[in-house]
Amino acid sequence: MQSPLIIGHRGASAHAPENTMAAFRLAMEVGADGIEFDVRLSRDGIPFVIHDDNLRRTGLDPRRVADLNASELKQIDVGRWFDPSSFTNEQIPTLQEVLDLFESTSGVLYLEMKSTGAEREKLASACCALLNQSQVKDRVIVECFDLPSIQLLKQIDSSIKTAALFELRICRPASRDGHRLVEDALAVCAEEIALHHRLADPRTIALAKQKGLRVAVWTVDDASWIERARTDGIDTLITNDPQLLAREREDV
Repeated sequence: MQSPLIIGHRGASAHAPENTMAAFRLAMEVGADGIEFDVRLSRDGIPFVIHDDNLRRTGLDPRRVADLNASELKQIDVGRWFDPSSFTNEQIPTLQEVLDLFESTSGVLYLEMKSTGAEREKLASACCALLNQSQVKDRVIVECFDLPSIQLLKQIDSSIKTAALFELRICRPASRDGHRLVEDALAVCAEEIALHHRLADPRTIALAKQKGLRVAVWTVDDASWIERARTDGIDTLITNDPQLLAREREDV
């Protein structure tokens, strides 16, 4: 694959409803190297691909994901909020459906576990179980802001690749130091560090690379990040508009 990797954030979410099969297919059609997506559990313990803990924004429904079983979630239309003329009747995918879709591709999958302390073990165990039955396991990187979830997943299956996620608004000022971020990622045995673009300064990136970590930066929709990635050593760019960055990568 070319460098840097270009990963569609929730698919090609600038042009299709996020975290849907339509967005994932479009991302690959326009030149992405893979996708990033979010996973939560239904009431009956099935991993579903959705970002928010409720359906208000993408499903136009006030209910919570965790309060609905799989059959109920499959009845929610998560396309019409984006464009009712083009994306009506898009369903919430299950993790199994996404893994199956990518069996026929070489795409990389960044799976973000949306876990809290209460459901940490159930979600990690459910993701591990499906990955261990999938042909694409070696192309999956599991990421999470909740670093104990990464640590737990590694205890369940140390062969699954992981990324420690860091966001500016949830980092305490003292922990925004590059050394601290890198050490926190290493402490949970992550192979990658995934930085919000405002945390991705050259010094932190260099520290991460020196420690053997791959570096992903999110969410970037400016084509100038291609050149910056090559200059600073960023391995992966996660973007809402993979077509824009893929075109720039070809031209630079």
